[in-house]
Formats: sequence, structure tokens, C-alpha cells
Amino acid sequence: MNIKALARCGLLFCLFFFALQLNGQSGQADTAVQRENAIRVFIDCFHCDINYIREEIPYVNYVRDVREAQVYILETRELTGSGGRKYTYAFVGQKEFEGKNDTLVYASRPDDTRDFSRIWRTQMIKMGLMSYVARTPLYEEVVISPTEQIVAQVVEDKWRNWVFELEAEPNFEGEESYKELELGSSVSATKITHDWKLEFDFDHRYSRTKYTYDDTLYTNDKSYQGLDVLVVKSLGDHWSGGLRTDVSSSTYSNSRFGFDYLPSLEFNIFPYTESTHRQFRVLYGIGGSYNIYNDTTIYNKIEEHLFLQQLQLAYQVQQKWGSINVSLEGSNYFHDFSKNRLELSGYVTLRIVKGLSLRIRGGAARINDQLSLVKGELTEADILLELQELETSYNIDGEIGITYTFGSIYNNIVNPRFGNGRRRY
Repeated sequence: MNIKALARCGLLFCLFFFALQLNGQSGQADTAVQRENAIRVFIDCFHCDINYIREEIPYVNYVRDVREAQVYILETRELTGSGGRKYTYAFVGQKEFEGKNDTLVYASRPDDTRDFSRIWRTQMIKMGLMSYVARTPLYEEVVISPTEQIVAQVVEDKWRNWVFELEAEPNFEGEESYKELELGSSVSATKITHDWKLEFDFDHRYSRTKYTYDDTLYTNDKSYQGLDVLVVKSLGDHWSGGLRTDVSSSTYSNSRFGFDYLPSLEFNIFPYTESTHRQFRVLYGIGGSYNIYNDTTIYNKIEEHLFLQQLQLAYQVQQKWGSINVSLEGSNYFHDFSKNRLELSGYVTLRIVKGLSLRIRGGAARINDQLSLVKGELTEADILLELQELETSYNIDGEIGITYTFGSIYNNIVNPRFGNGRRRY
């Protein structure tokens, strides 16, 4: 076959493919017109299955930029007293829907599967969108069908809001010259009501490391046991009072026995009922710390009882322009104010302009309160295997990311062939 014949075949194939495309487009013309009349939605959620949502709710247009949307949906989440999650959905009308807002809430159970939770999270979005869809030509394509009627009944909880959790976590890793065994277990009990918040957490961690160097076998052990107790009483829409106590033992921190207690008072500038959208909490605590050390510290102490104070500022906000989560915490010992610590941590996401977003996460700490450091020189194994806490005056970490997307404002189509590429929901 010569080159001219190949060219004719290629031209015929292109014409045939083009004809198929025209035919498909004409067959979809009515649907495309309808879809153009659908409302434009921007969904702002964390770890939601966006592909599943697109398939289950095909009667709206999904856009990539919040400024193009007629309805902005923000999903926020909080842990519930039972161990599940409370999802709050804020529906904010934009453009011609300006001022038409709504809020819906869905609470999952701790034993719900990911699929069950996904179904009902999507169901809440469906329900919230109905009042907007009803004002578009696509209302004719949506049918609402109720399930079987549920008989109302009072459910009595024999556990009186108490939730318990047991966990065991063995872990093993090995190479020719290195082996590590980790054993972990925890027990927790929580009770959360509108008036009280009670949390009891016990953790145990043990690890044994074996490594061979110059035909010599070295074995090192590291262990931690800790009991954390938190008792909080609601004192109104803005105030809370509580007590946090910690009992612990840690070879890494040179602690044979440690007992910390910190009665505290918290004030939230915004009502606690708005916690899923914004918080500005100021917490002050004053208490003490009693410690018995495994080895003599750099301050020649084997036992001491000290008093301290702590102040924490925490600001959180989630809006359609992004989110901010920043915490500033400072503490010091009364016997020597130079023994103090200041920590700043936060996470910020900002939508700057159409298609351009900025992410900033980081933390920094000024550390001057390492009272439990072991006196004397540490061995090479202590340093390399992190068996003992090292002296440091600061700690810092962070990351910055910037994203820019452009192109079609619509994002309706789901095509799972060959996976979802770098976007895995």
C-alpha cells in the first residue's frame, strides 16, 4: 500500500470519527441544554468522595472556583461523645441566590462503615440542594421517594452516654542487622453531654530495638505509660471550667513517675454553638508538676515538686474563602521564670483569586523548660535510636504550597478508567 492510499484511509477514518462525534453531540443536545440551566455548586469538604457525589447528584453543575458558584457548600466535622462524627453542612446562596442560606447536621456512629457514612453525607447534600434545584428547570428530573415510615420510639441508653474503647497495636520491623518490636495498647472512656465532658485515656508503649555492629549485638528498650484525665464543666455559652491531670512514666523523658495537674478556665469569644465555623478560645490554667526521675537531672534533681501556669489562645475559622487554625501557647514555672516554653502552630488555606489558592502549615517552639534531662554524656545508641530526650532550645517545622488551576469552570464528569491520576478521593 502506497503513501497516497494510507492518506486516503486516514482521511476516511477522521471523517468517520468526526461524524460519530457530531451524532453523539446531537443526541445529547437536549440534555446539555438542561445541564446548562442547572445551578452551579462548589463543595468545600475534607476527605469526601467527590466522584461519588457527582454520580449521585447529576442535576447540578460542579464548578472549580467558589466565585463561579451559585451555591457554596461547606462541610465541617467534629468528634461526638459516642466516638462518631458530627457533620455540619452550611449552604450559602450566591449571585441570584444571595441571602438564601441553610444549615443541616448529620451525626455518624462510631461503627458506621465508610460506605454508609458516604451515603448519608451525600444524602444531606441532596436535601440541602432541593430548595435551590426547585427554582431551576431541572426540578422535573428529581423525584423524592421516602423510605418506610419509622415508628417513633424512645431509646434508653443503659451506658448513660459513656463510650469505651480498647486498642492493641503490635508492630514488628526487621532487617539483617536491625530489628525492632513495638507493643502498644490503650484504654479510653469518655462521656460527653452538653453540660459535661469527661475523658480518661490510658496508653502503654514499649519498644525493643536490636542492632548488630562490628559483630556485636546491642539491645535497647524504651517504654511509656500514661493516664490522662480531663474533666470540663459548661458554664454557659462562652465559659467553661475544667481540670486536666496527667500521670506518666517514660524512659525517654527520664521520668519514673510524673504527676501534672492544671485547673483551668476557658473563655470563647464566640458562642460554642458556632464552633464548627469559628472559635476564639482563651484558656488559662495554674497548677503543679511532681516528678521522680530515673537518673539525676542536669539540675542535680532526683525528685521535685514545682508550680506552673499556662495560657493558650486558639483561633479557628472555616469560610468559603478558606480556613484558619492557629494556636499560641505559653507556660512557665514559678520558681524560675526563665524556665518557660512558647509554642505557635497553625494551618491556613486561602483562596486568593480565581483558581489560585495558598496553603501554609507550620509550627515553632522556643524551649527553655527541659528540667528532666539526664545529667552526663549520652551514649551513641541513646542519640541514634532516640532513647533519651536531647537538649534543644527550639523546634520548627512547616510547609508552603501554592496551587493554580485554570480552564473550564465545570467539573461534572466522572471517568474512573485507569484510576483517578494524582487526584485520589
